Amino acid sequence: MLGASKREFSAELLGTFVLMAFGLAVNAQVTLGQSTNTIQSAGAGGSHVALTQYAHGDFLSVNIGWGLAVLLGVYVAGGITGAHINPAVTLAMAFRRELPWAKVVPFIAAQMLGSFIASMTIYAVYREAIVAIETQSEVSASLAEMAAAEEHDAGSVAAEVGTAALDATAGQARPGPRHKLFTSGIWSTYPREFANGTRLSNWSGFLDQVVATALLLLCICAITDSRNMAPASNLGPLAIGGIVFMIGLGFGSNCGYAINPARDFAPRLFAWMAGWGSQVFVVPNNTWYLVPIVGPLLGGVLGVVVYDQLISRFHPRDEGLTKGAE
Repeated sequence: MLGASKREFSAELLGTFVLMAFGLAVNAQVTLGQSTNTIQSAGAGGSHVALTQYAHGDFLSVNIGWGLAVLLGVYVAGGITGAHINPAVTLAMAFRRELPWAKVVPFIAAQMLGSFIASMTIYAVYREAIVAIETQSEVSASLAEMAAAEEHDAGSVAAEVGTAALDATAGQARPGPRHKLFTSGIWSTYPREFANGTRLSNWSGFLDQVVATALLLLCICAITDSRNMAPASNLGPLAIGGIVFMIGLGFGSNCGYAINPARDFAPRLFAWMAGWGSQVFVVPNNTWYLVPIVGPLLGGVLGVVVYDQLISRFHPRDEGLTKGAE
């Protein structure tokens, strides 16, 4: 495999598949269990308030799920490759000279392929639910428009609602349906939309990804450093899963804490092919999709540099010789 053995390639592929299958499944369950209802306050001309309910999990569920998904992925591949399961980790380890550069491309290829296969798998599992919630959203949007117009009688409203339902049903029967943007969040990350209608800028998203991934790699270096307080090897995955959980709690609201190009790009590519279309690459602009790719790659290198400069370089080169000399 151009520098990596078949065993290593397979381990990175399967480890990333496990990570992404569990993580995307959590995303799907939370997204498809979400419902928003608009309630009008009492009195004429009262304001409308949107209430969102989560039937199958919420933001905390997503953070816990992704943390455990990383833990399980590391257990699957850890004994063979160290379980990079993330191009940012692979690049950082090569930069740190802990991985031959010849293995970088095969490892990343395996990670992308594992992520893509996981995306296909979760889509197959949740396709019917995705189509159902998208159809429901079309009917709800039609109802809201008719209610706001206040110019149709009850008979015409019922007729138009029926027409909307038929159109939606026909839409799902057509080959290659174009899915709605709100369900594309199952597969990839997007910048946060604030209450005033603006979105997180690319610069802020890039900074978010650099800092979060730097913290990930910095802590991974500490966890695997036998001259620091490294846990036993069989407990390492638990610690790494805990890092991802903490990153989710601290950085998740801005743009979904991808911190892994394989976690974002491969599912985004799949979504484009599966019916979401080019909107997954051009919304909110034509360059956002690069943020969760470039940010983690640079952040990972920054994390290992910071750890090595502030911790590793102060380790005694040979503690046994040093003590003997004393």
